[in-house]
Amino acid sequence: MTDSRGKRKERTGIVISDKMQKTIIVRVERSAIHPKYTKILKKFNKFKVHDEKKEAKIGDRVLIIETRPVSKDKRWRLIKVLK
Repeated sequence: MTDSRGKRKERTGIVISDKMQKTIIVRVERSAIHPKYTKILKKFNKFKVHDEKKEAKIGDRVLIIETRPVSKDKRWRLIKVLK
């Protein structure tokens, strides 16, 4: 039996801001190859993440999961603090 909500995206990133109430900003790093020069580049995305219990602090590595829209910009939820 599969989960009725389907497969949700999971990301691992580092908390870069915890100044908002119940919201953290997480920077997720990924690698991409330049199409012409074939150099490996680091690319970053920033996500606003719902943190109900205010567990994460700046510099923590966290696991986040995609969820229903919580507000205008928040579509991710904190699962756990890894480090």
